[in-house]
Amino acid sequence: MGINILVGVLALVVGIALGFFIARRYMMTYLKKNPPINEQMLKMMMMQMGMKPSQKKINQMMAAMNKQSK
Repeated sequence: MGINILVGVLALVVGIALGFFIARRYMMTYLKKNPPINEQMLKMMMMQMGMKPSQKKINQMMAAMNKQSK
């Protein structure tokens, strides 16, 4: 009876760890394929805030966001 409990707990721990790493890898690949914000979205946000976005400013903001995410 004691060995059954030990095997059950061990299987639970392995399942949780494996699930975590699979979910983490899936989210990393998903975010690489579909970044949360792109240049078009950034341009629209700046226009809504009343700023006239230049391409240089958009590139600077995208570079800062990419640097921060790494």
